[in-house]
Amino acid sequence: MNTNYLENNYLTLVGKVTGEKKFSHEIYGERFYVFNLEIPRLSGNSDMIPITVSERLIKEDTLQEGKKLLVKGQFRSYNSYENEKNRLILTVFAKDIVELNENEENDEENEMVKKDTVTNEVVLVGYICKKPIYRQTPFGREISDLLLAVNRAYNKSDYIPCIAWGRNARFCQNIEVGTQVKVVGRVQSRQYEKKHEDGTVETRVAYEVSVGSLEVIEEKDNTEEATTENQEAV
Repeated sequence: MNTNYLENNYLTLVGKVTGEKKFSHEIYGERFYVFNLEIPRLSGNSDMIPITVSERLIKEDTLQEGKKLLVKGQFRSYNSYENEKNRLILTVFAKDIVELNENEENDEENEMVKKDTVTNEVVLVGYICKKPIYRQTPFGREISDLLLAVNRAYNKSDYIPCIAWGRNARFCQNIEVGTQVKVVGRVQSRQYEKKHEDGTVETRVAYEVSVGSLEVIEEKDNTEEATTENQEAV
């Protein structure tokens, strides 16, 4: 099956640079940096999303604190081996970055952002690679945890954690491993506490896709398509 890797994993983010950029790695003389993009939620909170970007896409002052940026790219994962343990690391790989100047009313990119209120949207087409975990909170809210394998060029795959809510969560509990789905949602960050064997507690940040809509594209037995209703996370 032919795969368009630019269509099965793409996102658009609009936010402000927070903190300082850090050197990440170098490949064939091309240097890459990592920085955090602060993206506001409707609730008033914000998501802090890590962005990996090539030096060739930015100018010297592009990543200054407080700069407003439009980022287009892909949500990617890679394995990090620390203390003989494997850990999944998630980052947004930027393919294009545009500086937004809120004072320039006639700027084309600014006008696009003003007309389109979406400041955090990701689209993924991939395969369910672990049995979804369905649960209910003490307040009765339904949640399903998914792990999506999204194919990338050169026989690579990105493994993206997703979280579904409400009717989507109820639907996901019956999806079989290997089912191909299309997910539209937003990238979110959340803090959690990791308890170590020695009793110490470490605060970490997890990144995942909060599912807004989910569509089954192709089931393992090639049965007819099924679609869940859009369910926006509250």
